[in-house]
Amino acid sequence: MNALWMLLTCFLFATMGACVKSVGGHFNIGQIVGVRGLVPALILGLWVLWQQRSLYSAHWKSHLYRSTAGTLSMLLYFLAITHLPLATAVTLNNTSALFLAGILSFRQPPPRAVFGALALGFAGVILVLQPSFAQEQWVGAAYGLASAFLTCVAQLNLRELGRAGEPEWRTVCIFSLTTALLALPLALWLSSSAAQASELEWGYLIAVGLCGGLGQLTLSRAFGRGRAIVTASVGYSTVIFSSLYGALLWGDRISLLSTLGIAMIIVASLISTHPAVWRGHKAEHAD
Repeated sequence: MNALWMLLTCFLFATMGACVKSVGGHFNIGQIVGVRGLVPALILGLWVLWQQRSLYSAHWKSHLYRSTAGTLSMLLYFLAITHLPLATAVTLNNTSALFLAGILSFRQPPPRAVFGALALGFAGVILVLQPSFAQEQWVGAAYGLASAFLTCVAQLNLRELGRAGEPEWRTVCIFSLTTALLALPLALWLSSSAAQASELEWGYLIAVGLCGGLGQLTLSRAFGRGRAIVTASVGYSTVIFSSLYGALLWGDRISLLSTLGIAMIIVASLISTHPAVWRGHKAEHAD
């Protein structure tokens, strides 16, 4: 069931990405990231008041780490996009699962098949996106890798919050408020031509916040109730949805190599989430 939550998350985040691409160049990075945080913060904030819930949490440190790391990761990801081809930036951001596998291996090594699935999935991402580096792009590459590492940090704290029993609405509301507040200085400082944006572009911008907020809710549930490394592996599916959006909305042609990469991603996700892989691993360590 956790894999299904993560698949829904991937679809929502891919939809959000399509909306960002459709917004145009009228909004700066701070405005886009800020609206992504502001829209769900307002909706959840009104719900909290209506239900007379409390945002107070005894696990405030985990919330602080998760929200700060997640917001900085988002900003760095947008910076990577401004310095790199989109395919390269997305590929680097998807290395978060590999960072996660490395960190978790220090605690308890997962099944070897899962590591193989992660490698297969990342190879599939490369085939789909076919990134390329130029010497002057290493600064952007550093942004992308830093974004992936911070995503990993956010995911680990997200899992801890879920295991501590924190409700998804509180986690997402605190994260959304943090995102809106941290993005506000950039939104005001960076230049933009928001006044010239059309009603449709404003609609896409609002949709960024809606899809981002819903995606955070499903992401919180996926990581809070499942194995972090398995859930992160399914996250590769974002590439599949993004490729389909590109083909349907902008006429992007999916090459033979990209098709092979998509198949590799699907296989990797199936391997990493198959119960038999984990049952065999538990039996091996029990002996």
